[in-house]
Amino acid sequence: MQSTRTLIDRIFLVIKGLAMGAANKVPGVSGGVVAFVAGFYEEFIYSLQRVNKNALILLINLRFKSFYQYINGKFLSLLFLGMIVSYFSISKLLDYLIVNYELYVWSTFFGMILGSIYYLSKDFKEWNKTTILSLILGVLAGVSVSFLDPATENDNLFFVFFCGIISVSGMTLPGFSGSFILILLGNYVLLLVDSVNALYDTIFDIFRGNFEFVNDIVRIRMLKVLAVFTLGSVVGLVTFSHILNYILKHYKFITLATIMGFIIGSLGVVWPWKETIYKTQIDGSLILDSAGRHIITNYHRFLPEFNSQTYIAIAYIALGIFIVLGLEWYEKNTRQQRKA
Repeated sequence: MQSTRTLIDRIFLVIKGLAMGAANKVPGVSGGVVAFVAGFYEEFIYSLQRVNKNALILLINLRFKSFYQYINGKFLSLLFLGMIVSYFSISKLLDYLIVNYELYVWSTFFGMILGSIYYLSKDFKEWNKTTILSLILGVLAGVSVSFLDPATENDNLFFVFFCGIISVSGMTLPGFSGSFILILLGNYVLLLVDSVNALYDTIFDIFRGNFEFVNDIVRIRMLKVLAVFTLGSVVGLVTFSHILNYILKHYKFITLATIMGFIIGSLGVVWPWKETIYKTQIDGSLILDSAGRHIITNYHRFLPEFNSQTYIAIAYIALGIFIVLGLEWYEKNTRQQRKA
């Protein structure tokens, strides 16, 4: 797989990593959907499940080149490069856009998920009682998750490690938003905003030659939290990939139908027209967490009025669909060129 990629393919793989990283940070959106639609989901799962005892033996024996080839290293390194860059660039841009243009951001992602559903369903020919039931169960699971109430923030390192294992599922399981799960666990802001910003500020300080942050107790705590969260994510990524690889081999169509259902169910999470509901006291005053932030309890979803803002939002939904169909078109053409 590694030797057949052209320079353009490698550049696009980094761009796909950027898209996965950005999608993983947005609550309700799954990086796995990007992998599925962009046509590299099965290679992604295959490569991750190659991180096993054989790979560890190669690494212990210092056979780095063999290790790199065994785990499909060129593919993974380019993809993760895009994700890492995304967390310090595109994801920060997304934070700004969600604050200032929330409706249009949600509309774009809503369109992308609609496009993903079309992409998955158009070539699926294995409909029977089992796959239809799997689809229904997937929809019910996706809808149920979207209406759960979030917990409060918890920076206990064991819990943070658990959050890492669970949240990374969004990369391996399309439709299962790791970011939204972090909201439900109460740790979205802590793990994907505060700790990432702490690392960003630390790297910036190091480049400036400023090492005063070592005396900053809050900064050091955030860096510890991020390190444990990252370790949990790596463990979860490898574990889920082995499980999914087995399931895809033995129950491929049931799995695909369930994934399709879960993606349909997740539409409720990214419905553009919603208001954030914050936790309040009996007298109506807002309750703040230990860091002084408002605590999200859920979202109030509503049907929009037909005005200029709504029409613009609909245009962004169309843009989201177009992005997915554009990715599909690119992958289809690339496969045809390789065959030729």
